[in-house]
Amino acid sequence: MQRVAVLALTLALTGLAALPQGRADDFPSRPLRLLIGFPPGSAADITARVVGDSMSQTLGQQVVVESRPGAGSSIAAESVVRAPPDGYTLYIGTSSNVTNAAMSSTLRFDFAKDFVAVTPLTGLPLILAVHPSLGVSSLKELIALAKSKPDELTYASVGVGTVPHLSTELIGVRANVKLVHVPYPGSPPAVTDLIAGRVSVMFGVASTMMPHVESGRIKGLASGSAQRPHIAPNLPTMMEAGLPDFEASVWFGLMAPAGTPRAVVDKLAAAANKALKSDDVVAKLRAQGFEPLGGSPEEFAQLIARDMVKWSEAAKTAGLQK
Repeated sequence: MQRVAVLALTLALTGLAALPQGRADDFPSRPLRLLIGFPPGSAADITARVVGDSMSQTLGQQVVVESRPGAGSSIAAESVVRAPPDGYTLYIGTSSNVTNAAMSSTLRFDFAKDFVAVTPLTGLPLILAVHPSLGVSSLKELIALAKSKPDELTYASVGVGTVPHLSTELIGVRANVKLVHVPYPGSPPAVTDLIAGRVSVMFGVASTMMPHVESGRIKGLASGSAQRPHIAPNLPTMMEAGLPDFEASVWFGLMAPAGTPRAVVDKLAAAANKALKSDDVVAKLRAQGFEPLGGSPEEFAQLIARDMVKWSEAAKTAGLQK
């Protein structure tokens, strides 16, 4: 059933067979607008500016980054959905869009149908960590402890419905354990309480978590990414640690309005992938804790589709769907 759902969503997000083929010989002939749904200095903004600057050189036109924060990035997304599908108005889609869609049926746009996937750009790996006083050194030991103490272990998140929140709920689904959620209004207070031992467990962004793991103030157990991230090469992935088919990370990707011609989509994807193979771009991104991604429109559509099914499962279990 999940496989059928993923296939249907992938086709909707790619939609390339139905797109006008056209030609991209004269594209772009003017600057491009790249909208993000978060403030300047955010992870989405850093991704957009680092990759966009390199794309500008390849495309011969400036990629202008515009920040329109609010409503979990939905304000920016709605602006792009309503723009002409000509490739000149683009969007930095994020895993937040997927979690929003997984939890709410009241959005004024359909993320799977109103956008076409171009290419994944960057990922922020998540690190599962615990307070040292918990006395566990592996994911299997954490699961065993949680089973022996149902509804006793607390976990912090950076907010209800965020990827770190749903990732921890997904552990509960896959491992058949129940942890008690303690939401925080952001990463700093959540990490502070984890270090102090006021909460026991947290899934957090690697760039935030790893300095405290390396200092010994918290114990890293595993990363949520498919491969061991550059920032945490000595930690096993969740799959290596014992949870098959478990993958969870915050990602950012290039998207365009549905109906954008295939030739334009391909040209944008080629420019973005060229940027992500640049030593300069890779160095800038990794210095900020990002993992450069890249890939075809089809591969990006598959990533989004898998996440849509996965986070819908976690949101349903957590009672967050409305």
